[in-house]
Amino acid sequence: MRLDVVTIFPEYLEPLNVSLVGKARARGRLDVHVHDLRDWTYDRHNTVDDTPYGGGPGMVMKTEPWGEALDDALAGGYEAGAHSPVLVVPTPSGRPFTQELAVELSERPWLIFTPARYEGIDRRVMDEYATRMPVIEVSIGDYVLAGGEAAVLVITEAVARLLPGVLGNAESHRDDSFAPGAMANLLEGPVYTKPPEWRGREIPEVLLSGHHGRIARWRRDEAFRRTALNRPDLIERCDAAGFDKKDREMLSILGWTPEPGGRFWRRPEAVEE
Repeated sequence: MRLDVVTIFPEYLEPLNVSLVGKARARGRLDVHVHDLRDWTYDRHNTVDDTPYGGGPGMVMKTEPWGEALDDALAGGYEAGAHSPVLVVPTPSGRPFTQELAVELSERPWLIFTPARYEGIDRRVMDEYATRMPVIEVSIGDYVLAGGEAAVLVITEAVARLLPGVLGNAESHRDDSFAPGAMANLLEGPVYTKPPEWRGREIPEVLLSGHHGRIARWRRDEAFRRTALNRPDLIERCDAAGFDKKDREMLSILGWTPEPGGRFWRRPEAVEE
C-alpha cells in the first residue's frame, strides 16, 4: 500500500516511523510519503489560508496550494507505479470511522490523506478531485480537533495492522472488537496473562481449564457483558437471527429480548438493575 499525507505539520506524522506502522514500512508493506503543503506556496509568508467568503470566524485553507500539492503527489505516485488512489479527508462532518471502513481502506492500494487545519479546506478541492478518484470524508469521533493529523495516525494504524504480514499472528484481529463476522457489533471482553494470582486477584478458572469450547463460550459471554454495559446501542443494532441459542440466552440474562422484527430491546427492569 502507498500512503501520501499532505500537511502543514510534517513533524506531527513522525509516529508513522514507530510501532506496527514503522515495522510495516521497514518490511515494505507500507510506502509512506509525507508532504509539506507550504512547499506549494509562493509568497514570503507561505500562506495556506484566507478569510471565508460569507464572513464568520476562522480561516479557510486555500485551493491553490492544495491543488498543486495533490497534483504532484498523484504524479509521483503514478511514476512509482501506484494505481487506484483514494482521497481520505479527515473531518468531523465525515462518515464515522469504523472497523468496517478500516477493512475497506486496507483493501485499497493507495491512500492520500488531506489533514486540514483552521475551518477546513475550500470545498472546491474535494469537488475537483472527486472527478478523478473516490473521495471519502472520515470522522474519528463526535468532537473537533485542532487539525486532522491525529486522525491520520488513528486511521493509518487501524488500516496498517490489517495488511498481510504486518501482525505477527495473522489471526490476531479475528476476535477484535467490531471485527467482521461474529464480533461485528460486539466489544472484546477482558484478557488475562501470567501470573494466575496477583494482589489477591485470580484469573477466571475457566481460562485454566484447557477446555477450548468452554473458553470460547466464556469469551463470547464476556463480550456480550461488556457491550451491554458500555455500548448498548450496538446490541440494539444486532439482528437476533445472527445469534445462536447460547447467545440469546446470555442476552436474556443481561436483560435483552428479541423483537418480532429481529432486533433486540432492553427490558425496563434490566435498565433499573
